[in-house]
Amino acid sequence: MFLAVGGGVWSLVGIGVVVVLAAIFVITTAVRRDRNRATGLVTRETASRDRRNPVLDDLEASAPPGTGRALERAAALEARGGGEVAKRPEAVPPAVREPLDEEALGVTRRQFLNRGVVGMFAFGLSGFGAAMLAFLWPTLSGGFGSKIKVSVGDLTADFAKKEPHYVPDGRLYIQPFPKEDVDKAKKITAYAPLIPGMTAGYVALYQKCVHLGCRVPWCGSSQWFECPCHGSKYNRVGEKKAGPAPRGLDRFAIIASADSLAIDTSKVIQGPPIGTNSTGQEQEGPHCA
Repeated sequence: MFLAVGGGVWSLVGIGVVVVLAAIFVITTAVRRDRNRATGLVTRETASRDRRNPVLDDLEASAPPGTGRALERAAALEARGGGEVAKRPEAVPPAVREPLDEEALGVTRRQFLNRGVVGMFAFGLSGFGAAMLAFLWPTLSGGFGSKIKVSVGDLTADFAKKEPHYVPDGRLYIQPFPKEDVDKAKKITAYAPLIPGMTAGYVALYQKCVHLGCRVPWCGSSQWFECPCHGSKYNRVGEKKAGPAPRGLDRFAIIASADSLAIDTSKVIQGPPIGTNSTGQEQEGPHCA
């Protein structure tokens, strides 16, 4: 029994010793970690060299005492300016750059693109303008807008079939004008510039209807010009007979010679007013339009 009691006592003593040793180990480990955080770990060789360095001895002597956490707090406080809130440094105004020399700078990419876009617009507009001028400018060397020559021999076959002679280059019709009606035409003011051609026996009529500009074809049955768009009708020499047209067909001056006609298409002469009937020609058959 004594042995049993003695064994229990020794067991308690052993347990107490183990607990004390464990506590010492834990405390020692915590202190070592605290130091390692503040100073870091070094090898034995480095520690031995540091101990022999007199400069480090002076630094250690002047360093403030305390644990690693205390050293960290002191370093953080010093970084914050001794506990005060650090002031934001005032912004320094940027230095004024000297203007670059244009010759040294050259042409920037933006300038190159801007000039390229403007140049392409100018080139396109100039081409469009040139095309419009070429379209509107009268053709002096031939075609509409110039003096067109027509051989008298080319008119004979069409006149024999009681049809006008169509000149596509001038956009006009040539019709015979009765010479016995020239005296009546001379009394009509609108016919004053056309008298030389009428005296030679011809009249040149513009193909465009004076109402809305449709091309007016010839109707063989009625022997009239009849517009298919709105029904305007003109007699053989282009005088208005019916429909919404405000006057007769416009016409061109003719300069006649022995074997040819020169028709000046550079100037359109306005047609005669409503009610003009120099030839007295009426409808000769059914209408086409």
